[in-house]
Amino acid sequence: PLAMAKRINQFKKRILILAVRAGELMMKSGAEIYRVEDTITRICKAGRISYVDVFATPTGIFVTLDNGDRESDVFTYIRRIKGSNTDLSTISEVNKFSREFTTTDLSVDEGMKILSEIERKKPYPFPARLLGAALVAAFFCVIFGGDTVDFFIAAVIGAISCIISTLLGKIELNFFIKGFCCCFLATFLALLVTTLGLTEDFSSIIIGTLMIFVPGVAITNSIRDFLSGDMLSGVARLTEALVVGVSLAAGAGLMLELWSMLGGVI
Repeated sequence: PLAMAKRINQFKKRILILAVRAGELMMKSGAEIYRVEDTITRICKAGRISYVDVFATPTGIFVTLDNGDRESDVFTYIRRIKGSNTDLSTISEVNKFSREFTTTDLSVDEGMKILSEIERKKPYPFPARLLGAALVAAFFCVIFGGDTVDFFIAAVIGAISCIISTLLGKIELNFFIKGFCCCFLATFLALLVTTLGLTEDFSSIIIGTLMIFVPGVAITNSIRDFLSGDMLSGVARLTEALVVGVSLAAGAGLMLELWSMLGGVI
């Protein structure tokens, strides 16, 4: 009986580590709280664990497992979440893995291997991300009143801003400073091309470029968390989105003010 209990405890521990690993990948990729908690619960239930209690926040995951017996051991695991971005591809892959794990005879070791492969998966190639940033800036510029010339100027400035954002990300600057610097530079470039006479409407170019960095996913997830009853997570993500928005506005506003003080025409 003692050896049997030990094997059961080891299995519970491995299931717990697997489930939290999956939840961590989803949380770091920008998944909603209810989706993270549901994925962890499903994986643990697939391991025939009777009692599973999950509490997730944008900065941590807390999981407790119990078989329901008086003499059974209770396992609690806490995982600190540091840093996050938006990676819908990773969220989709982990969702696919959780469904596969709960409906097939996939072992824990095989599950850990799959999660490791998902984590090591390279993001979209940089040229593709660069093109995406350029198109986002260009088309939003047109939406806010830009013409054909503004479209191409916004595309170039959007691409440059994406490059700067990637470089700043490599030195691990926080999202506030990174957004501030990128929008500061984008506004400077928009004002510069206006001064050179290439365009007359710098505002649509600035707005189009800023839309690259607007935290739309964070705002959407905060609302979904509120609707799901996860008030703590909703407030945290909404606050993060507001702080990012302030950094973008501060970068653009400071550049406009400095340009005006130095005698530039606005």
